[in-house]
Amino acid sequence: MKIIEFLPNLAQPIKMFESVSAKSVHLGDGSGEVHVYCIYFESGSHIGTHRAGYGQLFLVMNGEGWAAGSDGERIQLKSGQGAFFEPGELHSKGSDIGMTVIMVQASKLEPKL
Repeated sequence: MKIIEFLPNLAQPIKMFESVSAKSVHLGDGSGEVHVYCIYFESGSHIGTHRAGYGQLFLVMNGEGWAAGSDGERIQLKSGQGAFFEPGELHSKGSDIGMTVIMVQASKLEPKL
């Protein structure tokens, strides 16, 4: 067993996609292009519009925020809710009050909705 720490002070700023005040901790990778992150959104933060490079599960663990797909419409999300983005889908996400998210990316990912 390995203990994994992903406290906010270990998070690194997200510098891509015109992001504002969002930080992440890279939690792991897998075979077949799998990546897992914990993302901390501060109050008033966002990750700008970009195409998903992988299938992406965006799972809110704490706080509240929003996610937008290709149409740009912001859908409010709270703890226990999430979004799935298809590979290549334009999307953005953010929070007005702050939130913590676990994000899973994989080249082949089918959510169980």
